[in-house]
Amino acid sequence: MKIVDLSRELYHRTPSYPGHPPIIHGMWKNHEEALAESGNVYGLSSMFISMADHGGTHIDAPRHFGPRGISIDQYPLEKCIVPGICLDLRHIAPRAEISPADLQTAVKQSGVGVPKGGTVLLCTGHHERTFPRRAYSTDNPGVNVAATEWLASQGIVHFGIDSMRPGPDSDVNLLVHKACLDLDITHIESLCNLEALLGKGQFTFIGLPMKWREGTASPIRAVAVFDM
Repeated sequence: MKIVDLSRELYHRTPSYPGHPPIIHGMWKNHEEALAESGNVYGLSSMFISMADHGGTHIDAPRHFGPRGISIDQYPLEKCIVPGICLDLRHIAPRAEISPADLQTAVKQSGVGVPKGGTVLLCTGHHERTFPRRAYSTDNPGVNVAATEWLASQGIVHFGIDSMRPGPDSDVNLLVHKACLDLDITHIESLCNLEALLGKGQFTFIGLPMKWREGTASPIRAVAVFDM
């Protein structure tokens, strides 16, 4: 078994979506402070985290798209461990729309079909090109509504992308979110290291969310698992 980590590292003030709270990670109590308080042989250190539920690599809950969508604590875990493929879309220009034709060509070139009940990960090269510069939060290409509809028509449960949003930074992105609600799929944002999956065929994707009550999303540890 080989596991490929597809998750962004979380650290203090990791780049976060514009308008969302920053990711804050700091020391709550170090070993010396804990030892002085407890008088034990070992002081137990601990840290604290404050972040939006859309921080880092995360999966959007349907609740994010509209009030009739389910929250992340209700999202079926069966949809979090699924077969997946990765498509090479690195030739798509920054800020451009990914069309159904782009996806169809990429699937053909991959030599692997879209798995029913699975996921499709879109490697645009955006994370590798721009992270952690300011362009990471603005210059991504992304799917348009027609491409989102095409993905849903293939029987997937979600798709993922190596940027902060599924669509380009425009009204198209909002429309893609709303289309996901209507199509009963969702998406995963801020993936990384997708280049490691290209040309490797089908894998098992795992991305389990935390059980946030009424949450609109959750950070996940996204991985691709290959049988060896």
